[in-house]
Amino acid sequence: MTKKEKAIYIIDELEKLYPETPIPLDHTDDYTLLIAVLLSAQCTDERVNKITPHLFKKAKKPTEMILLSVEEIREIIKPCGLSPKKSQAIWNLSKIIIEKHNGTVPDNFQDLEALPGVGHKTASVVMSQAFGVPAFPVDTHIHRLLTRWGISSGKNVEETERAAKKLFPEEKWNKLHLQIIFYGRQFSPARGAKLNIDFITATIGTKQAIRTLN
Repeated sequence: MTKKEKAIYIIDELEKLYPETPIPLDHTDDYTLLIAVLLSAQCTDERVNKITPHLFKKAKKPTEMILLSVEEIREIIKPCGLSPKKSQAIWNLSKIIIEKHNGTVPDNFQDLEALPGVGHKTASVVMSQAFGVPAFPVDTHIHRLLTRWGISSGKNVEETERAAKKLFPEEKWNKLHLQIIFYGRQFSPARGAKLNIDFITATIGTKQAIRTLN
């Protein structure tokens, strides 16, 4: 298969499996989504969804968050890992949102990525899921699968994002990146994936990926 043929196959198969793509992180608005995405770094969505209700009960707006101490935030989010850095980033970005953005989460990449603790992947998730701007956030599932499928060289997530954006239609990006995540979790985890289950890799995967999963 050419890469274009692979792209068509991937889109068709994932649309059959996941016609609906609910956002995995529980949130009520763009600010709570931003905080949830930040917390999800090196942490499962499931765990984040268990922790954020406790945090948002105390503070679900920037003006409420800065009334908490960094230590209070840290104690709540500790199960998510990296709590010292994440708690400081949450407090600092909340203050910046108040002072520089009138209490509103910015709706552009430049301002989002300037916030403490917000990298390109986090900004991409917020832009796509909160504001509907076409983006292709690349997490570990997407990076792994697009490498297995021969879409990306697998050198780094930046290359994988460029390859995905070049190959897949822009109007598909926001939904497709979630569909790939769902597929990775269900059929093709980092460990324990088998070709009899991971049918997309079995059909279009690279020779190396097929040898690994056989």
